[in-house]
Amino acid sequence: MVNKITIRNLNFWFGENHILKDINIFIPEKQITAIMGPSGCGKSTFLRCLNRMNDLIDKTKITGEILIDEKEIYSNNIDIFDLRKRVGMVFQKPNPFPKSVFENVAYGLRIHGIRNKMIIFEKVEKALRDANLWDEVKDRLFSSAFDLSGGQQQRLCIARALAIEPEIILFDEPASALDPISTAKLEELLGKLKKSYTIVIVTHNLQQAARISDWTAFLMLGELVEFDKTEKIFTTPQDKRTENYLIGKFG
Repeated sequence: MVNKITIRNLNFWFGENHILKDINIFIPEKQITAIMGPSGCGKSTFLRCLNRMNDLIDKTKITGEILIDEKEIYSNNIDIFDLRKRVGMVFQKPNPFPKSVFENVAYGLRIHGIRNKMIIFEKVEKALRDANLWDEVKDRLFSSAFDLSGGQQQRLCIARALAIEPEIILFDEPASALDPISTAKLEELLGKLKKSYTIVIVTHNLQQAARISDWTAFLMLGELVEFDKTEKIFTTPQDKRTENYLIGKFG
């Protein structure tokens, strides 16, 4: 097993609020790592540390180390544009651009300097196929993305992330706005994507974490309580707080 991301002594503050406290964890390559915990425990903040999205928020402070392939992503010489190309992100609610299905996926390619129309079309088709969406949209590529269902829009956002060929994809509660059928399709897709990508997913849904992830981290009040193989976390947790969370004593 190869560690794609290594996190050492991570601390994060919003103003005076100490949100993440001394987090030490590794993220294995080409596996699914689920981050679970009650609301307000710092899950989404942790996720956004991995592609420096929190840099966009005023009055924040971060200490510790986050290494991708053994390179510190908070060093002064890091190219943040390149980092966010390597670390894609899919958000809680589908957020397609007010463009056609095709242009939603092609947008990132154009931003990264690809101009050849044939190459763009090939990459858009591949991304839509990889997102299990091509067969559903191939006859309406130039219709508005807003004409798609919620589940299709979320898979379109995944295709948009895949088009620029990231190494890591972060998912922040990607199924929370979806119906059960769309959620099942999304989970099936994640199982397929982990063959090629390192995946980190924040989820409130314990059953979902148990179904799809290889590793699970449990956060509580900004602290990493427990991190282990998912099967072990759900069958023989080592910390009483983890057990209490899993059986629904709080959440």
